[in-house]
Amino acid sequence: MTYKLRSEEWFRGAIDNSFQHRSAMRAMGHVPESFVGKPMIGIFNSWNDLNSCNYPHKELVEFVKRGVLLAGGYPIELHTITTPADFMKPSDLPYRNLMAMDVEESIRSLPIDGVVMLCECDKTTPAQLMGAASCDLPALQLAAGHRTPGVFRGKTVNYGTDTWKYIDDYKAGLLTDEEWSELEKCISCSVGGCPVMGTASTMKSVSEMLGMMLPGTASIPATHSGRKAAAEATGQRIVEMVRENLTPSKLITEDSIVNVMKLLSALGGSTNAIIHLTAIAGRLGIHIDVNEYATHSAGVPLLVNMQPSGEFNMDDYFRAGGLSVVIRELLPILNGDCLGATGQTIREIYSKVQAEVSEVIHPLSEPVMEQSGIAIVKGNISPLGGILKLSACSEHLLTHRGPAVVFDSYEDMLQRIDDDNLEVDADSVLILRNCGPIAEGMPEWGAIPIPRKLLREGIRDMVRLSDARMSGTSYGTIVLHVAPEATAGGPLAIVQTGDIIELDVPNGSLQVLLEQSELEARMAAWVRPTPKHVRGYPKLYADHVLQASEGCDFDFLRANSKEEAKFVPPIVGRG
Repeated sequence: MTYKLRSEEWFRGAIDNSFQHRSAMRAMGHVPESFVGKPMIGIFNSWNDLNSCNYPHKELVEFVKRGVLLAGGYPIELHTITTPADFMKPSDLPYRNLMAMDVEESIRSLPIDGVVMLCECDKTTPAQLMGAASCDLPALQLAAGHRTPGVFRGKTVNYGTDTWKYIDDYKAGLLTDEEWSELEKCISCSVGGCPVMGTASTMKSVSEMLGMMLPGTASIPATHSGRKAAAEATGQRIVEMVRENLTPSKLITEDSIVNVMKLLSALGGSTNAIIHLTAIAGRLGIHIDVNEYATHSAGVPLLVNMQPSGEFNMDDYFRAGGLSVVIRELLPILNGDCLGATGQTIREIYSKVQAEVSEVIHPLSEPVMEQSGIAIVKGNISPLGGILKLSACSEHLLTHRGPAVVFDSYEDMLQRIDDDNLEVDADSVLILRNCGPIAEGMPEWGAIPIPRKLLREGIRDMVRLSDARMSGTSYGTIVLHVAPEATAGGPLAIVQTGDIIELDVPNGSLQVLLEQSELEARMAAWVRPTPKHVRGYPKLYADHVLQASEGCDFDFLRANSKEEAKFVPPIVGRG
């Protein structure tokens, strides 16, 4: 197969331009005889000293470079912004879009023929996929891998899900200050992503299912030597993909997206994946209706017994065969003709997996839980829908009626939630609003803490709803992503404390039990909050971000059609 290298326009183009470009490369020790005529592979690194999840890429990038060289390509390391979820406030979600723009415009403007993107922490994976999809050059991701679980007083503890559990225990008086301090030192004892099926693990699985990560590499621990082998193999494979012209638009298709929706149900995957997959697809002109997540995940049971929907962790999962076993078990209900990163169909790739099912990964015929997937609830306070992760819900709360306890902001919630005078009981419905994309960048505040006085009574779950998100490592009967958000004038804005909320998940309904005339009167009296930001990136974000049901991408970045999604290359002229 003949193929033309995009980079040759820089290095073998017009005489004055190519002279300037080759001379600039020589200044850094890159001799033209070493790279001209070879696929130029941009390796987009995303580690920094505040991102513990992506920190392994400081070392792994060298193994990617080795793979590129072995395959006859030429590696160039580049750095983009990164999104350390632990530290970015109030939310890392806005910076997903900024990172995606960084990736897209670096690819567009530079002499790159193929791309390897080094990911792990929650938003780095979708950000890179969004940018790569917009450019549609051959691209692969390599994850850093998950961190090692800790041990607390003889018991395995997993950063993420166990964090929330022990916070509740501490607030309930079940842990001493000494134990709390000891836990801090041992719950997170290596670099890498969360060792449970949180957003990082979910999005790595999404990437592999879409064919944007090499088969069998999504589940490898950060500390395992297999990570280095995966890095080298990724570097080799991207050179082959350039020669094959295997691009994201051939991998991320309507059919492969439906496969991912089914996979999310089997994994008990993070609710954040809904926002991210919608945004990734939108970059290719594929528009997903939020109802499709419920439709395509219906009847797909939970196969993975892992926190937060089960008991095991990512190390257990890896030893049990990891994602490859899950996809093999799902093949009867997937479109097996979709392509993986090797260029083979997923049927050809995963039907050969030999690992046995286990207590960690169950067969389709004997699932962990029959009811999994995503539920969509709509009604007079969520016209565009809210979502629940069924595998994380308490079954007895899926049909519930109770009085609202409304918090107008995160600060309001923090100030009042643990007040013993707060009028709240186990039947109450906690509501946190003005935390959506426009208001606050949609932080992971939706898992509203259980009030301290109820924790003391042994209450560990309540119905909660919010226009915010929650961590993929969290759990509970929580309606998230309520849209339109309150700050945009969604009806959630006019619910008052004491109003009766009715949740009916089996029938897809979420209502406040008020007459229509009362709703209209309240809406007429509602005043839109004054924006906090009058300049800078936060203002750009608030002015152009789409609602959760549309993926929270910018309105000017989502393609309206596949035709509109076509990549526009730069004019390569004088520098």
